[in-house]
Amino acid sequence: MLHLIEHVIIHTLKDSLQLLPFLFVVFLLMEYLEHSFGQKAQAAVRAADKAGPLFGGLLGAVPQCGFSVMITNLFCGRVVTPGTLIAVYLSTSDEMLPVALSLRGDLFQLLKLVALKAAIGVAAGFLVDMLLPSHGDAAHIGDLCRRQGCGCHQSSLVQSALNHTLRIFAVIFLVTFLLNGVIEFVGLETIRRLMSNAGILSPVLACLVGLIPNCAASVIITELYMAQAIPLGTALSGLLAGSGVAWVVLFRLNKNKGENFKILAIVFAVSVCCGVLVNGFGLAF
Repeated sequence: MLHLIEHVIIHTLKDSLQLLPFLFVVFLLMEYLEHSFGQKAQAAVRAADKAGPLFGGLLGAVPQCGFSVMITNLFCGRVVTPGTLIAVYLSTSDEMLPVALSLRGDLFQLLKLVALKAAIGVAAGFLVDMLLPSHGDAAHIGDLCRRQGCGCHQSSLVQSALNHTLRIFAVIFLVTFLLNGVIEFVGLETIRRLMSNAGILSPVLACLVGLIPNCAASVIITELYMAQAIPLGTALSGLLAGSGVAWVVLFRLNKNKGENFKILAIVFAVSVCCGVLVNGFGLAF
């Protein structure tokens, strides 16, 4: 039991610590925008952000786990649009590419899967920005500070950014620790069996697994796909939904819980629908 707890703690530290640089950089950027440029800078960012879903979808496809967290912070500071956020969430590759390559997967096949995810993310992002209302009245990045009650306006930029970073890191660490504990207790093999035996419901189950805010989700789905235990559509559904711990950051920072659940519902619906369609047409790479 002690060995299990030690393993969970080490794995949690590994998952959480790699996000620290991303968190600090984005909070430092947000503090700089707020203190140095204020409303004019934020208005300029919003004006340039009409192409946000395109850039978000392309950058989200880069194999890393911190970009979705970075964009989530910017979204909570009302710097990027909901469409940009959703484009990033859907295109984010997380651990998929390195895991697949480590299993000697076909690079061209993997790049096509990444490109498909990015294309779906970009299309969904633009559609969301067309159909959903914008953020509304001009919001200030400083509002994020005031909601957290951290007294950032009385501190230096670096100290304020560090304050935000540590607050969010503590939440991420706690949630990741709990999830790693559950995964260790249930066992990856049990999850793999459920996924491979789900039949026509496999895209739904894969999506639910992908929504788990932990890199283990993308690892499980990628391994099953590479082992040909699940079809392309099922893997696509799970990988589209996989945004790592960004969901934790979104629900922690964004006070509009209805908006959070709406974003979650859109990602879920797009992921499942795409998976079902791909399986239904029997598409494969």
